[in-house]
Parts: sequence; structure tokens; C-alpha cells
Amino acid sequence: MAGLGGVPIIILKEGSKRETGKDVQHKNILAAKAVAEAVRTTLGPKGMDKMLIDGSGDATITNDGATILREMDIEHPVAKMIVEVAKAQDDEIGDGTTTAVIIAGKLLEKAEALIDLDVHPTVIVLGYKQAQVRAQEILQEMAIDVSGDQKTLLKIAQTAMIGKGIEIAMETLAQISVDAALAVAGSQGKDIEENIKIVKIPGGRIEDSVINYGIVVEKERTNPEMPKKVENARIMLLEGTLELKKLDTDAKITITEAKNLATFKEGEEKIIKEQVEAIVSAGANVVFCEKGIGVTAQHYLAKNGILAVRRVKREDLEMLALATGARLVGDVLQVTSRDLGQAALVEERKVGKDKQMIFVEGCEKAKAVSIILHGVSEQFLEEMERALDDAHNVVLDVIRSGKIVPGGGAPEIRVAERLRQYASTLEGREQLAIRAFADAVEAIPLTLAENAGFDPVDALAGLRAKHGQGMKNYGLNLTTGEPADMLAMGVVEPLKVKTQAIKSAAEAATMVLRVDDVIAAKREEMKAKPGQSPHDYTMPQMPMPH
Repeated sequence: MAGLGGVPIIILKEGSKRETGKDVQHKNILAAKAVAEAVRTTLGPKGMDKMLIDGSGDATITNDGATILREMDIEHPVAKMIVEVAKAQDDEIGDGTTTAVIIAGKLLEKAEALIDLDVHPTVIVLGYKQAQVRAQEILQEMAIDVSGDQKTLLKIAQTAMIGKGIEIAMETLAQISVDAALAVAGSQGKDIEENIKIVKIPGGRIEDSVINYGIVVEKERTNPEMPKKVENARIMLLEGTLELKKLDTDAKITITEAKNLATFKEGEEKIIKEQVEAIVSAGANVVFCEKGIGVTAQHYLAKNGILAVRRVKREDLEMLALATGARLVGDVLQVTSRDLGQAALVEERKVGKDKQMIFVEGCEKAKAVSIILHGVSEQFLEEMERALDDAHNVVLDVIRSGKIVPGGGAPEIRVAERLRQYASTLEGREQLAIRAFADAVEAIPLTLAENAGFDPVDALAGLRAKHGQGMKNYGLNLTTGEPADMLAMGVVEPLKVKTQAIKSAAEAATMVLRVDDVIAAKREEMKAKPGQSPHDYTMPQMPMPH
């Protein structure tokens, strides 16, 4: 930068790199499009899978967009921004991440063409924001109220699971998903993992997978003398420990006579005995302890017929509290019957060849549940878990909002048609951005058709014709490639998934478009490829984990 008299003024450190204007916008858009392209082929029931290999050589095969984006080793800062938006979509709704990323990539592709026509990015951002608001209104207008309809909830769960490679057990898993979502729907927690625990057990038939109205804890009894099975369980959850605390490292106790040693040990034993007596007085016959249970405490607990489990994870304790109605107790001497939870059965069972687990079952009004999955392999069980997670989230969305829309690309076609009508009422350049937004949204039915092996142009033309005739529920039948009534076929999706996907995509695109200057500091640790600057972000570096 030149100062007065032509003397240069240096404001950046040596080695820093700065890019501005259209050049940086094109590079940023290229990076975002690359992320969208990475997940585009996974969309829909006929989508392809990706194999992700981590640093230790372990492979994950999935077509779950959220998992793919989370596992990819992405370096480009704009590509990272797109992934963060996808993560926000997954955290907020639990599904629709692939849709959001595809639309975001298409919005930026259309914006790039407008920038080349000298439409200012600010105008495009304004138009996109207007289109996003209008799209939300259109989706709300076409939404269908299904409050309390369990058949629809099953269809929602099945739609979320189609294409996940678990169709062989889809009906069983969909029913489990709906039952679990209904059980925890009253909970205020936004994160489904706080209320639904999935336990994966390799081996057995998929059809053996069940929902347990209680919690399964991957632990065993602390002492074999304790009962293996307790019916009408009165459960205590202890945050502390049932053993004497160790002395500080610099503390010393001097005992000069043998009788004093015996007295000291008797005192220790008396304290433990009082703690166990407090548990018995409260009426507890099952104890889950977050920390340790000493040998003396184990003896007294077993003597009183109490089943105890030690070193239970904090999240398991919290889920047990939700399931059984118990309160977490810090001081064992202060426990009362009001602090205890209830379950019809607590039992230690053998799982697989040599593993033991504690099953807490029959909890009335359980606000946390467990799902026990059986499958042929760890990889298949992981894919089942991902499919169930998506299904739980979308079913909960419908339970809480009561609104659905037809699937198969029908909402996107409807939004695109109405946005084009809206754009024709405007006079400024914003109408160009709104038309571009409409074209971008149509990327979803186009991609669905392409992934299913049908001609995308023919499919889109057929859908536009049906919607032009007022058949707003028509989407793409991915078996025949022809337009069909999605409601009649039972292909439905939560309204919230669609509204949030379009909102997330618009936010991601506008965030990228507003950047016109990139200043990259020198990064010594980066090894440049031959002929490449260590600050060169021209191509997104997105290798899979290796």
C-alpha cells in the first residue's frame, strides 16, 4: 500500500496473503460447492453410500449426511462454515442436513452466475433473504395438521429410514422409534441422547431389537453375593461413594498399640455400617453409585439383600433418574424414601458370550428409555443407530409441532413455483435473486431423480406440470420415476425439517456471499504442495480421514 510521496506502508506481516473482490468470492463459492457435491449422491432412498476411513484404518460406511460431514477432514475455512451450518441443522432438527447443504451449494452456484452478470452480492443477499421468508410462508400454507395420529408418525419414521440400508427391519425399528419418541415427548431436553439410550448387541436377529421402558447399564453387580434379580425395585442413585475417603498425601495417623489399630478399624467399619443402615432404612433394595463401593460396604449391602452397582457413568445416573423418578443423592446419611425411584424389575443378565449388563425395566411414566439393538456386525449396528436417531428426531418434531408436508420433492417444487410468481411482482434486481433461489430449491427433486437413475430433466418437467394443475401433493415416485401423490403413498416429512433446511441453506449462502476479502496469516506448520503457496485456498482440501 502506497503512502504519501509514494512510500509504501506495510500493514500486514511478511508472508501474509490477501485476496479481494470477485476472485475471492469465486474461490469461496467453489469450496462450498465442493462440500455440497461430496454429499449430493447420498440424498434419497436410492442414494449411494460413502466409505470413511479414519487414522487407524477403521472404515465407516454410511449415507447419513451429518456423519459424512462430521468425519471429513476439511481444511478450507469456507467449507468449514458450510459444515458448521449443517451441524446446526442436525443439532436443531436432527435430520435434513444433506438437503440443507445441497440447497446451499446450489444457491451459491446460482449467485456466482449473477455476480458474473454484475449483480452486486448485497442485492443477491437481500433477494435470498426475501425468498427465504416467502418460502417459509409457502411451506406453512401447504402443511397438514396430524396431531395425535400414530399411523402418520410411523410413516414419518419409515420415510426417515428409507435408504439407510436397514429396510429389512424397517417396520420393527419404525415402531420402536415411535414408541420411544412418544415416551420422551414430554421431556424439555432438546438433545435426544439425554432421553433415549441405544445399546448395541452384536449377534441375534434384527427382529429381536426391543424398546425397554427403563435403562440398561453396561455394568455388573459389585459383589457376586448380591441378588441377581430384584422385583419391585426401590432404587437409590448415589453421587458420592460408599467407601472411606483416602487421607491426603501429607496426612499421617500414628498408632502405637495393637488395640488402637483394632479400635481404628472398628471405627471405620462402624461408619460404613451406618451408611448401609441409612440405605436400608430408606427402603432401597437397589443402589447405583457414581463412585466406588468398598469391600466392607459390599459385604453389608449383600447381607441386606441389596443389589449394588458401582462406577456408573454420570449420564447413566441422570437417565436412571428420568426413567425411575429417583433423585440423585449426595449424602447417603440424608437419604429418605422420597429420594428413591421405582422399577418393576432390576436384573443382571448375560449379553453375548461373556458380558453382563444390568437391566432396569418396567418404569411407570418413564421419561427416559433404552433401545436394545441386535445386528450381524458392529458396522450394521452403527448404521441402525444413525437411522434410529434420524427417525426419533423427526417423529419428535411432528409430535411437538403436529405439522407435516408431503415428501418426494413436492414441497420444493411448490416453493419454486410460488417464488417465481412472487418474483414477477417485483421490479428491482432482487427478482433475479429470488428466481435463482427458486431454481436452487429445485435441486432437491432433481437430485432425487438423478440418484434413482431417472432423467432429472424429464422428472422435473413432469412435477412442474402436475403442480401447474394444482396437484400440490405430487412428488417423485422413485420406483417408477413418475409424479405421484406422496400423501397417498405415505411419503411424508416433518414441516420443521423443510423449513429449517431452507433457512440453514439461505443463512450459509448469504454468509459466504458477504465475504469479499480474505486475509490469511502466515502458517508455518502448513506444508505447501509443489508450486502451491501455503496460503493458497483456491481449492478446498477435503481428504477423507486417513
